[in-house]
Amino acid sequence: MSKPLIALISARSARALDDDLLPLQRALQSAGARADIVDWDDTTIEWSHYSVAVLRSTWDYTQRLPEFLAWAERTAEITRLLNPLDIVRWNTDKHYLRDLATSGIPVVPSCFIEPGQSADALPDHVEFVVKPAVGAGSRDAQRYIRSERAAAIAHAQRLLDANRSVLAQPYLHSVDRLGESALLYFNGSYSHSIRKGALLKRGEAATRALFAAEHISARSADADERALAEQTLAAIPCTRPLLYARIDLIRDAENQPRILELELTEPSLYFAFGEGSAQRFAAAIITCLHASDGAASAK
Repeated sequence: MSKPLIALISARSARALDDDLLPLQRALQSAGARADIVDWDDTTIEWSHYSVAVLRSTWDYTQRLPEFLAWAERTAEITRLLNPLDIVRWNTDKHYLRDLATSGIPVVPSCFIEPGQSADALPDHVEFVVKPAVGAGSRDAQRYIRSERAAAIAHAQRLLDANRSVLAQPYLHSVDRLGESALLYFNGSYSHSIRKGALLKRGEAATRALFAAEHISARSADADERALAEQTLAAIPCTRPLLYARIDLIRDAENQPRILELELTEPSLYFAFGEGSAQRFAAAIITCLHASDGAASAK
């Protein structure tokens, strides 16, 4: 029997920056699969040759979302795309935070301003963040205080003029002391956690790089963080566990965890900070392959 062939999907601008790719490729090979690292927009790729296509570091999609989603739709028709297409559509726009809040998930309070609306609709917070609703890696995100409201409005207006929805959130100061926490789940099972230092500095311009420089360390998630992460997983509009989910949390002024972002499309999985995590993720992919084979046999 031939080995299953797996596509690990990246982007030309991201390959050299994705520290997860090579460990995952090696882990899959050790698990008896073949894995190619390919770019999502490589028109020479025959996607039907792959048993499964796993989205990894497609980090340029934020500037090319319609093109990326059209590619994902075509690819999902001829091979198994993970995470699946409906989740990719939902998760690549941070309006999903509104859906989570409606479901009772405590998210960081989020105000959206749409193209055609006034940038003056920014909420009146003492300190706040302005960023695009379609974005990743803190690109085009900036931190402001109330006295800088004019600059914040100008920032929001630039995004709106480019036909981009704006997301404004209060800046929660616990992040300066505790950082952000990210909890990683594979096939619905907890794998490991990391801490990410505060990314947005006072008075610092928004990054123009693919993503802002990160300061990462391993940590053990607290019980209340695990509970919120699992509550959030249950609220995702999907009928079965996703291959991967990264749940980014910060604490509010009452020290309660809140969802900052839910990463289901192209998150870094930080294998270097979770012993055995690359092998766990490879095993999760193999499990998905077997489940797919079983479903096909049952037809």
